[in-house]
Amino acid sequence: MIAYATVQRAMFEAMRRAATALPPDVAAALQRAREEETDPLALKHLDVSLENFRMAAEGNGLICGDTGYPLLFVTAGSQTQIEGGFGSLWDAARAATARLTGEAFLRPTMVDPLTRDNPGDNIGPGMPKLELTFSGDGNGLYLVAAPKGGGSEIFGTFYRMMFPSDGEAGIVKFVLECVRAGCYAGKICPPAILGVGIGGTADLCMRMAKEAALLRRVGEHHPNPRVAEMERKLLAASRRLGIGPLGARGTNAVMGVHIETAVTHTAALPVAVNAQCLIGRRWTASIAADNTVSFSGELK
Repeated sequence: MIAYATVQRAMFEAMRRAATALPPDVAAALQRAREEETDPLALKHLDVSLENFRMAAEGNGLICGDTGYPLLFVTAGSQTQIEGGFGSLWDAARAATARLTGEAFLRPTMVDPLTRDNPGDNIGPGMPKLELTFSGDGNGLYLVAAPKGGGSEIFGTFYRMMFPSDGEAGIVKFVLECVRAGCYAGKICPPAILGVGIGGTADLCMRMAKEAALLRRVGEHHPNPRVAEMERKLLAASRRLGIGPLGARGTNAVMGVHIETAVTHTAALPVAVNAQCLIGRRWTASIAADNTVSFSGELK
């Protein structure tokens, strides 16, 4: 059985690492962008960001001052057993988040939406946000900690219920409009990782877009050839908009486009876009039934 203390420790450590170290696939994508750009301001933006990431990895601060929304994505097997039951996952997430905030790995950015009161620990209705899914017959837990920055969420979230007749051309047009709106003046801190959800219901569509942005390696294509070709088309078109790092002139407004789809009503064509900023923060923890834990900057 997996102990509650093990879960809490794994959540804390995965989120701490996400706040202080860049995932390898994101770092590689940013280095490729650095080699491509020629505009002096675009290069300066990338150089300053990469230097900040290097300093954070050496223990000097965070990779970004805005630690945003504390998000956790947890996957369990059908044989997984947790001390206190699966409901204890949310208790562990709250405890880990409070400690992370107290130790300044998360900034206290979560406030009441109406009164704007700040509890000071990032804990309140809906936060930290934990998504639990089940997969396979294993007995462990796999979690991804993703402190998602406010800029990418505030300025990089879009939804539209399109007409089925709009088709693929309409989807491409809408997504490119979202890239331009979000990357203008560097609002979502590009180069962005763009998640696109197509189909399902409105809430499922938005969830797919967010998970596509956060839970896929940069540039990893969808297994469906038609969807993968659409990802390539959107990335190529985004590179021709003339927007580069942090909104400067350039090529790399987007470093990856990831699409997820779900079946939908015959009268509907819902499309959602959710952006992740250039730091692409996420770190994983794998917890075995014997309570051993391993951490990685690579997604499974």
